[in-house]
Amino acid sequence: MTTASSKTVEVTVERAIAASPNEVFDAWLDAKVPGTLWHQHDKLIFDPKVDGLWYLLTLAHRPEGTPHYGRFTEISRPGRIRHSWMSRHTLGEETMVTVTFQKKGDGTLMTLVHSGLPEGDMARAHEKGWNSILDRFGGAVGSGSHRTAHGSR
Repeated sequence: MTTASSKTVEVTVERAIAASPNEVFDAWLDAKVPGTLWHQHDKLIFDPKVDGLWYLLTLAHRPEGTPHYGRFTEISRPGRIRHSWMSRHTLGEETMVTVTFQKKGDGTLMTLVHSGLPEGDMARAHEKGWNSILDRFGGAVGSGSHRTAHGSR
């Protein structure tokens, strides 16, 4: 029997970014680039390879922090990155984040799909968060400002 609390949803967020798929892919895995998931946390453990683990802690919203963690399950340059995602906001359940990078004109269509999220407020909060992250990331990578601050690729 399926109960309302066990239903999950998928959140999809897309951005067109004025840079090549290679450049967008590499920037997404660079913790120094503004807007990436990995940028500016109070604590970060980050090993971007298949079976590599990641952990981030942000103290902004709660004194004890909000930990997020997971494991990379696929890194296929320049087309796809996939990793698990767990936090108190997934109710301790493992969810999956898949990011794809597809050439579109002179740039890249970046699509992030977060699946397995608890439906309701938790899913809406993740959708809001991913939109905010991708807005910052798209602005930094699309403008080329990440190259100026961190050297060219």
